[in-house]
Amino acid sequence: MSAPSPAERWSGLLILGPTGSGKTPLGDRLEQDGFRGRRCVHFDFGANLREAAAGGAAGGALDEAELAVVRASLRDGTLLEDAHLPVALKILEGFAARRRIGRGDLIVLNGLPRHAGQAAGLASRLDVELVVVLEAGPGVIRERIRRDAGGDRAGRGDDSAEEIDRKLEIFTARTLPLAGFYRDAGVPVLSVRVGVETRPEDIKAGIEAGLEAGVRR
Repeated sequence: MSAPSPAERWSGLLILGPTGSGKTPLGDRLEQDGFRGRRCVHFDFGANLREAAAGGAAGGALDEAELAVVRASLRDGTLLEDAHLPVALKILEGFAARRRIGRGDLIVLNGLPRHAGQAAGLASRLDVELVVVLEAGPGVIRERIRRDAGGDRAGRGDDSAEEIDRKLEIFTARTLPLAGFYRDAGVPVLSVRVGVETRPEDIKAGIEAGLEAGVRR
């Protein structure tokens, strides 16, 4: 299977959820199982940013100035803004090439786009077919992170109480509105409630049940 040429478009399933809600475990599960007969490839943007900053393959197409943008974003905990869309797009393109994303494949988007500017900028290359919103209150999020309920928090240095609060504020203000952005564009948006002990297979089952029941647009 060949990677798409620059003129081709990718298809995506976008996962939205606050930090600790289970986006990464869900993305891994979808990659493992596929989704409705389609090959899924999990694109964890945060992991790719960290790999790029460390000099890994994810940053291979970035120049020194772009790598500096990535490192500053990670250091300060800030989002890449509209002016830095080319950096995000280069990382996504490199990922698609390495994973040999082809027609019919579904990129599970985790961490990109993070706000409406990125979503609009990616629209020329990316067709988002479904948005899944993982819903969890702050208390649930803190307990999930404390327990490492998703098994993906080991070695992370950004899980202090202050950092969690800051990320929750950013998610509510900047990222959650993407649900409305895509709903207005006619993309199905499905919400799945997440509890402290909710597992990725539970979320996947919730997605399937929601689709069977009919997604509210």
